[in-house]
Amino acid sequence: MATKLGRCVQQRRSFVNAKVKWVGDSYLDEAVEREKNLKQVLSLKDRIISSPSKSLPLSSLSALKPLINLPITAAAFCKKYRRVFATFHPSPRLPLRIRLTPQALTLHTEEEAIHLSPLHRKATVQRLAKFLMLTRAQCLPLNLIDRFKLDLGLPHDYITSLIPDFPEYFQVTEINDRFTGQKMLALELASWLNSLAVSELERREVNIDGSRVHIRYSMNFPKGYDLQKRVKDWVDQWQNLPYISPYENAFHLGHSSDQAEKWAVAVLHELLWLLVSKKTETENVLCLGDYLGFGIRFKKALVHHPGIFYMSHKIRTQTVVLREAYHKAFLIEKHPLMGMRHRYIYLMSKSERLKSRNYVHGETKKPESNQSL
Repeated sequence: MATKLGRCVQQRRSFVNAKVKWVGDSYLDEAVEREKNLKQVLSLKDRIISSPSKSLPLSSLSALKPLINLPITAAAFCKKYRRVFATFHPSPRLPLRIRLTPQALTLHTEEEAIHLSPLHRKATVQRLAKFLMLTRAQCLPLNLIDRFKLDLGLPHDYITSLIPDFPEYFQVTEINDRFTGQKMLALELASWLNSLAVSELERREVNIDGSRVHIRYSMNFPKGYDLQKRVKDWVDQWQNLPYISPYENAFHLGHSSDQAEKWAVAVLHELLWLLVSKKTETENVLCLGDYLGFGIRFKKALVHHPGIFYMSHKIRTQTVVLREAYHKAFLIEKHPLMGMRHRYIYLMSKSERLKSRNYVHGETKKPESNQSL
């Protein structure tokens, strides 16, 4: 697995042999930090809702800590977000269990309604198909797709609730892991769909008469970001190179050529645009790059083009953000699922405020009962 991009004040740019000062973007950092622990809350919520009783024994949660990357013990995590999770005794003789609060259950029901709507299901299927079509991969291991599941806006049980209803698009198959040789499940595209093999940039850059215009990438830099003149000159020349669609196979290009890098940037741009959040953990991107055969190309593309991609180091990880999709700290085009996630974040923040109110002059007040939530 490729290592994460190293954080440093200065990055050596081998393509122009120049150094560029690293500058943080407080707005995009805020967009990332806002979702602290959201993925973990949603993962635990989905595990609870998937159980037959819609609850889990509190004693069983310790095994979930490494599985969903909890920052603290599962019991402490549930207590931290008491507006989302509630403990209860099913009977005096049975141990404590955990379930969703009424407020969280309401949000989940509304979220499920979005997933089940015909319009959303069609959009989700097409988004997943385009994800498989990138660089003509057409088949990806399920464990690799699961890395992007939340960011792609897939339902948590997409293998059973979505895939079987669209056999004209997908089929679950078994493949050999190229690294270990072991059998593994994968999702395969049933057939190539020319109608979907159009990138967001291609769709955007077409005149009314149908003619194509030269595609250039939108580049935005935070205040204080300074590019050396020779870097600016290189970027201008790079922008003028022909655009190659991410749905084409351009591995024949010289590995270290500028044109090959422009194609790698096209793949990364389209990948991030497909995500409802327009961002994902850098490790996800690098793992996908390794599997697709990009290797170091993805890493170089992210480092060489800070005007297109921003690397945030918030919330205990590294996140790559598509700059053009955001205005300051907010998505320009908000997907309905992102609206739901902001409501989960609000419920999580109410838990934090509740905890703060319960602490007065250094003494902890008796917490509110979960039964009343």
